[in-house]
Amino acid sequence: MPQTLEGQLVVALSSRALFDFEEENRIFEESDDTAYMKLQLDRLDKVARPGVAFPLVKKLLAFNTATEKRVEVVILSRNDPVSGLRVFRSAQAAGLKLERGVFTRGRSPFEYLRPLGANLFLSALEKDVRAALVAGFPAARVYPHSAIAAEKHPTEIRIAFDGDAVIFGDEAEQVYQQHGIDEFQRHEKEHAGVPLPPGPFKPLLEALQRLQTSAVGADMRIRTALVTARSAPAHERAIRTLMQWNITVDEAMFLGGLEKAEFLREFAPDFFFDDQTRYCDAASQVGPTGHVVSGVVNERLET
Repeated sequence: MPQTLEGQLVVALSSRALFDFEEENRIFEESDDTAYMKLQLDRLDKVARPGVAFPLVKKLLAFNTATEKRVEVVILSRNDPVSGLRVFRSAQAAGLKLERGVFTRGRSPFEYLRPLGANLFLSALEKDVRAALVAGFPAARVYPHSAIAAEKHPTEIRIAFDGDAVIFGDEAEQVYQQHGIDEFQRHEKEHAGVPLPPGPFKPLLEALQRLQTSAVGADMRIRTALVTARSAPAHERAIRTLMQWNITVDEAMFLGGLEKAEFLREFAPDFFFDDQTRYCDAASQVGPTGHVVSGVVNERLET
């Protein structure tokens, strides 16, 4: 009988998200994949350094037990299969039990998210992230040189999310971009009882909640935070929307335009997701960060 990943939290990520392959990637960009493949083969027995998503993956895999598998982590990479050998060897040396991977040698791998049933895709390549988001999968472009602070909370997975264009759709963000803060506040106050449309990361938040519920008593737990530039009275619609969805977050920060990075420093997330690069740039200095390339702000960046 074929195996299935149904019921598991499935995280797909590129090799550059899991391991620090930035030096190797420079070789690829400066020459061709042949030189890159040779370098990776020469370094086959050299364990790669942890990358930006390594702590998150390690903590997620801690939800698995000898009798129950709740999390599946899959390498989904533009690397060639030979280079994939080093990825699996490095994972084994680091104590990460990874069993599955797809290596496409330069072609976009995002099409394989659907048969995997992926709940999250992390990649350093923006065009693959955009394609995954368009296809309906929570996805983010990782900042490979993000700071890492996972040691502060070894028994908690801490994940922080921006609101508009991440957990929620970008309906309200469009109002803000077109008409300014005053109209945004008026619009949100008038629509306080109307749930916001779902954003690209709503499915991930739901999947994390299911994982937490299924793993009562586990040594690892999940702590989530909403970190948004919204302030009162626009906060009410966000909270009411989560209530309507039957989704809970452990912390909510309505910062009214204050810099998010200092608050994230205190929260110490294993990952923070935001749709705006100005917040991501600052956040990456204090913790692992992913740019959610969606919404009206990123449409302008694309043109």
